[in-house]
Amino acid sequence: MMARILVVCIGNICRSPMAEALLGAALPDHQVSSAGLFAMEGYPADAHALELMAERGIDISSHRARALTQELCDQSDVILVMDCQQKQELASRHPTTRGKLYRLGDPEGFDVFDPYRLDRIEFERCLALIEKGVEVWRNRMKAIL
Repeated sequence: MMARILVVCIGNICRSPMAEALLGAALPDHQVSSAGLFAMEGYPADAHALELMAERGIDISSHRARALTQELCDQSDVILVMDCQQKQELASRHPTTRGKLYRLGDPEGFDVFDPYRLDRIEFERCLALIEKGVEVWRNRMKAIL
């Protein structure tokens, strides 16, 4: 069974595009997409995100931010957000997501902070957390499905 995984952050230009790309590479048999709670619709991924993903051999230059919708929530089997506040916001807006809504860092008990408008070093720190979360979820998804 192919799971449909939706990754959500605030603007859909920093964290969720990187997590989407890494999850997509780690779980090629699953459909992975991303969106933002307050998306900067139509904007490309942040320059630091583009650069860091390119260094990992992943091209996210075609990414364009999009807003989270009820339809995207309904179509997803698993929804991963970056922090507790986003989890609460999403559950409040879209109550039907309960039961399939998790933080990327839930299994390890951490939030992924927002590097928006911060320097490359902070993006690298953020990406390290995303990579840690992706590894845990990759193993989880392979065990479940």
